[in-house]
This record gives sequence, structure tokens and C-alpha cells, in this order.
Amino acid sequence: MTNIVVLVKQVPDTYSERKLSESDHTLDRESADAVLDEINERAVEEALKIKEAGEGEVTVLAVGPDRATDAIRKALSMGADKAIHVSDPALHGSDLLATAKVIAAAVRKVGNVDLVIAGNEASDGRGGAVPAIVAELLGLPQLTHARQLTVEGTSVKVDRETADEGLTHLEASLPALVSVTEKINEPRYPSFKGIMAAKKKPVETLTVADLGVDAGEVGLGNAWSAVVEAAPKPPRSAGERVEDDGDGGTKAAEYLVGQKII
Repeated sequence: MTNIVVLVKQVPDTYSERKLSESDHTLDRESADAVLDEINERAVEEALKIKEAGEGEVTVLAVGPDRATDAIRKALSMGADKAIHVSDPALHGSDLLATAKVIAAAVRKVGNVDLVIAGNEASDGRGGAVPAIVAELLGLPQLTHARQLTVEGTSVKVDRETADEGLTHLEASLPALVSVTEKINEPRYPSFKGIMAAKKKPVETLTVADLGVDAGEVGLGNAWSAVVEAAPKPPRSAGERVEDDGDGGTKAAEYLVGQKII
């Protein structure tokens, strides 16, 4: 049986107006609608496909405030079996390294994990470093930017997409960590039956103390990076209207040259 942990995160909906808190320049979570990050839906989908191809169990793992429960329930309604939610006020403002330490401790608590699946980067911070740090802390091989994933016996194979859209074929022994791109699959929509079943699936809520993590290693005050200043995005300026008197193409080209676009 393949024991899979999927890392999920609740993020501000990209259709909402997102902003930072004026007091400490951390994300103002109350200012925007919150959703399960789309890349995490694809990570959950890939775990479910592996489970459905054989025997397995899928645990979703989230670090975040109480409202992250909504994202967890979404993943459970897709078909994941159970969840761990690490929620602790001490985590407010944690940087990538502290977050990865907490996630790694939570994965260890699950125990006997064969495969950890994550998105390649979250749509809010876009740091893209957490999967690699988690793999390093757990001593696992990491297979990143996967657009195809296959588990065969005790090994995992991925097609890794490179920046020039080339492919690299990677293989590692389990246990391992794989981060996936948006091209890995199309996630399923939760069914009504799945939504109802998710309400009864177990969600274990843990604090950093439960994981044996020192609260002095997490949080904004212990972060290695901080936002020291923030300003609202300037309003979009009016566009330039081009009248076509037979020379519209030339005017448009001249405008683009002036903007150094062409």
C-alpha cells in the first residue's frame, strides 16, 4: 500500500483584491476570499490516481490558520482519506524555512510515508523553495517540476519539464518527494457524495509543540526575511487611443517601439 502525503495550502483567491497588513506587512488573510491553491488540487488529483491504480492512503497536510480547514475539506471531498492541520498562532509570519521545518515534522508524525507530493510553488508567495527544503530535512530524494508521475513498485519516475520546455526523465527509490506543475493533470470536481463524506473524514489538528518544534524557531520574529515596506499598486493609467486614418498599423508599431515592446 502506498502511503501518500499531499502538501496543501489555502491561498487568497487570485480574483480577490490581495493586500498586506499595515501593522506587520504579512498577508492580510481577511481581505480576500480564500481557496485551496489550484496547484494543490493537481497534487491531490495525482495522489488519488496513484491510490486508485492500486492500494494506498492519501493524507493531506496543511499549515495555516483555522480557516484553512475549508481548503482541507475541499481536498477531502476530492477523495483524500484524512488530514493533518497544523494551526498555531506562533506560526504567524513564518518564513519558508520555518514552514518547511513544521511540515517536515508533521510528515514524520504521519510515519512510514512512501511519497510526498507538493505543488511546485504556491500562488501567493511564489517562493517555490518549500518542497526542496522539506525533502532535504526528511532526507528524501526530490523530483521537481514533474508533468508526469508514475509509481512502479518501490520506485517513482517523473518527466521533469525544464525552462526551455525540454524534458528530463528522473527516477528515484521510494520514499521520495515530488513537486508537480500545472501540466500534470486536470483535477476532478468533488461530487456531492464526496462533499458529504468529507464532513466525516478525520482531521487531526496539531500545534508546533505537538510536533516537537520549538516555538522560538518559527513566526515573524524569527524569520530570516521580512517585508520592511509596502506600497499599494499604482492605478493603471489610461491607454493611448490610435485613430486609423490609413496609417493605424504604423502608429501602433511606433507606439510599441516607444514602449520597447518590439
